[in-house]
Amino acid sequence: MTSILKVNSIQPQSGTTITFGSSGDTITISAGVNWSGSGASLTSLNATQLTSGTIPDARFPATLPAASGANLTALSAPNLVGALPAISGANLTNLPGETKPTISSINPSVATNAQTAITITGTNFVSTPYVDAINSSGAIVTADSVSFTSGTVVVATFTLPVDGLYYLRVENPDGNAVRSGTALLTVSDEPAWVTGAGSLGTFAAGASVGTITITCTDATSFSITSGALPGGLTLNTAATNATITGTESGATSATTYNFTVTATDAQAQTSARAFSITISVGIQNAMRFS
Repeated sequence: MTSILKVNSIQPQSGTTITFGSSGDTITISAGVNWSGSGASLTSLNATQLTSGTIPDARFPATLPAASGANLTALSAPNLVGALPAISGANLTNLPGETKPTISSINPSVATNAQTAITITGTNFVSTPYVDAINSSGAIVTADSVSFTSGTVVVATFTLPVDGLYYLRVENPDGNAVRSGTALLTVSDEPAWVTGAGSLGTFAAGASVGTITITCTDATSFSITSGALPGGLTLNTAATNATITGTESGATSATTYNFTVTATDAQAQTSARAFSITISVGIQNAMRFS
């Protein structure tokens, strides 16, 4: 049986507190009932039982207190408006790290336009990397082939048709890459001989040979690397040209002197050529009378 009590006002008999029901009782307020008053004196309310409904914006203070957001889950992005605060990243942990390769040296450091194998030494190489040579003009040439030796050594074979300075770039299969900080590779033609190999002439014993000139393009110096000149003769070195001068001394019989001259350019590239000089001895030089 339901009892209905209709009143216009409820006031405490004494004091300022009115109690509705006892512990365990359920008090039901019918839908559509309007409550008036500011509610400023309503304290210690337990919000755990508020499971639905909308709280007016006016009920929120102008500035919300700081919150960690640790328990905010399943937020809908369309309802997030305004600028997000800056993130320092100080608390971002367990992020995957990058392991980039490095280049410390190459060998050889000078090559011609012919196909050449370049050994690259460094760290963190992964089989099998991509290797490029980058001209100082920006042109990129991909290696003809790459051989993976170890995590510290790879061999790249290049055919570089244009002379110049080249940077080396190594890229592992995972995309981590490195480019040398300086142009490690110089592509240059070897010195090119103009003077043909073979005999430079026949000269009489004891006579001056005058000036014999030999020419090699791009050479900066010349040297005799095997054999020897006839006695009394010297090789004079200069850029592009070398000369042989002097007066023969010491020959007592006809002799052909074979020797090799090696030309060296500014990149320390070398090119060798074989020559000979013949010294003839007349009767007056070959016979002596007591």
